[in-house]
Amino acid sequence: MASGSRRPLILLLFFAFLPFDNGFYVPGVAPIEFKVGDAIDLRAIKLTSVKTVVPYEYYSLPFCKPDGELHYKSENLGEVMRGDRIVNTPYQVFMKHDESCRSLCATKPIKTITAEESQQLRKRILEDYHVHLLVDNLPCATKYEVPETKEVFYDHGYKLGWMENGKIYVNNHLEILLKYHKPQHDDVYRVVGFEVQPKSISSSKYEFKDSTCKFAATTEPQELTAGTNEIAWTYSIQWEESDIPWASRWDVLLQMKDHQIHYFSILNSFIVVACLTGFLSIIIIRTVRRDIAKYNHDEEMEDTLEETGWKLVHGDVFRPPPYSTLLVMLVGSGIQICGMVTVVISFAMLGMLSPSNRGGLTTAAVGLYCFMGVFAGYHAGRLYKTFRGNAPKRVAIKTALFFPTIILGSGFLLNFFLISKHSSGAIPFTTMLAILFMLFGIDLPLVFVGFHFGYRKQKISHPVRVNQIPRQVPESPWYLKTIPCMLLSGILPFGAVFIELYFIFSAIWENQFYYLFGFLFIVYGILFISCCQIAIVVTYFLLCAENYRWWWNSFTVGGGSAFYVMAYSIFYYYTKLEIIGFIPTFLYFAYSALIALTFWLLTGTIGFYKNNSNACIILLFWIFCSSRVDNNPKTFQNEYLTKNGKPQISGRKVDRFRGMNLNIFWVTKVKGLFEENTLMWDNPGEISFINQTIFIHRNKTTN
Repeated sequence: MASGSRRPLILLLFFAFLPFDNGFYVPGVAPIEFKVGDAIDLRAIKLTSVKTVVPYEYYSLPFCKPDGELHYKSENLGEVMRGDRIVNTPYQVFMKHDESCRSLCATKPIKTITAEESQQLRKRILEDYHVHLLVDNLPCATKYEVPETKEVFYDHGYKLGWMENGKIYVNNHLEILLKYHKPQHDDVYRVVGFEVQPKSISSSKYEFKDSTCKFAATTEPQELTAGTNEIAWTYSIQWEESDIPWASRWDVLLQMKDHQIHYFSILNSFIVVACLTGFLSIIIIRTVRRDIAKYNHDEEMEDTLEETGWKLVHGDVFRPPPYSTLLVMLVGSGIQICGMVTVVISFAMLGMLSPSNRGGLTTAAVGLYCFMGVFAGYHAGRLYKTFRGNAPKRVAIKTALFFPTIILGSGFLLNFFLISKHSSGAIPFTTMLAILFMLFGIDLPLVFVGFHFGYRKQKISHPVRVNQIPRQVPESPWYLKTIPCMLLSGILPFGAVFIELYFIFSAIWENQFYYLFGFLFIVYGILFISCCQIAIVVTYFLLCAENYRWWWNSFTVGGGSAFYVMAYSIFYYYTKLEIIGFIPTFLYFAYSALIALTFWLLTGTIGFYKNNSNACIILLFWIFCSSRVDNNPKTFQNEYLTKNGKPQISGRKVDRFRGMNLNIFWVTKVKGLFEENTLMWDNPGEISFINQTIFIHRNKTTN
């Protein structure tokens, strides 16, 4: 009663948080307050481009450097893996102190750019690179306005330059607009906005006095030739008061358009799941119960035994599958991914992994994956024992290393490509060592401990025994074969997520922020339900086709949507992106393949497991426990051998027990010994039961 009374409260709290999916905000850092004239650090993050998907460090281009040494911010694991290299710059920013024009280079206002540096800068402009700056943990954005609709939107960072009429121009002047908000209690101020408008001004149009400068309102842009260039890097600062509170300062950067598309996608997915639920209910309530009623009918209904196929495989339906060790490894890895994704999305929906906590989402994902190893090991160990495995230590190690080995091996290979491009996205050697330590120091021991306890747990008991000799599987219809079945079954789960997949891909490949985790949480729940339902439906049809090899099918069917994820990534590449170059293209498809593999393990495991129990096993247990299939030898002896002394039974009644863990012989009693005889199964005979062997014998004179 107590647990039941909590459910309405939990549901009420869940739905109460949904309207705040893009407004509810728990900051990752505390607000910093400044007084008038206080210095504020303006730092550089990196250079990015949607055409190359290869990030670079800020000072890989000939920008002016500050006096003294460069100071790189100590970064977390997520920031390093994102390619962030946060470093100080010579920009001088003071609270509420405007600057009309100031030179960025302290020693010499106009900087000489060598031919090699010019060529590098020209290449980055042609590749459409953007510069990302940071003030008070708030990234800069460029404001654009659509003239026709007056609609305002923000682009992350600012463009490095552009090409026009065969000439390349560089943006060498920044108009910086900083917005501040004044709390009511103190005479302090908080930064709530950081906008940048880049301009290109020829160095010949400047007038310098010390570190300040002037230029005409209309000037020619700064052209970047292939040879040596003279460039004046300058900036201006304007402060503006804003009524935006500090907790909402990210709203302009997190604005996601087309909310109606999200609602339509969720509504469409709900309809699909409802139809699938109705279809599944028809199968369970009507079809299966009708079949069970026929099988459990009196003896005059015995002819119905051959009408439905699922009962004919009762002696093989729980037979361990081939390559059971590989299946255990896949399911264990999927459990680990599923647990990590569930917790990360839940925390992100509550605002605990906000964008202000830079790299927090990636760091949390890696850490949670390692700590989810104990659950992966437990479920893998119990499943391995159910499959009658006898090498638990070896399989535990394989389960722990299977998925991380693929990810780390692929990442190590791709890292060489990034190193060859001198990219900031290349993971340093020390970070690689830290990841390996997390793998071997946290993940592997936890998987091993979980596997140990799972293997010690009593194996999952089955309602029927497994035959000693496997039953021959008849030819299945084309739509129940592995590949067609996987492709057909993956359509519905993919249909539930492909809208959100578009926005997630935009965030990954087009330098956008994704923060609609409320929508994502709902879509994830729909995906969870649809994968389970699809696995149950396909398993039932396999049994009706007398195919008892459902273990692998329940996994591959649930993971069939991963094929469409990979296909969608190809479609997205050709329709949305303009990636140029072999290495960027190779990186895109390699990362997409890893995403599809992760999605396959996730959805395959969801189809295989539901609430720590196999969804298909729930169906099979219900079917075979509801039908009167009992292959217990004692039950056979009590029901048929002690009835009326020496009962005469039909061959069909005996055939019901032929597919059990028993030996059944027709024998002839000669000189007190039992000898095997090859008589027809439909011949009646007297029955005796010795050591789990059924002897149906007759007099020798009846030959």
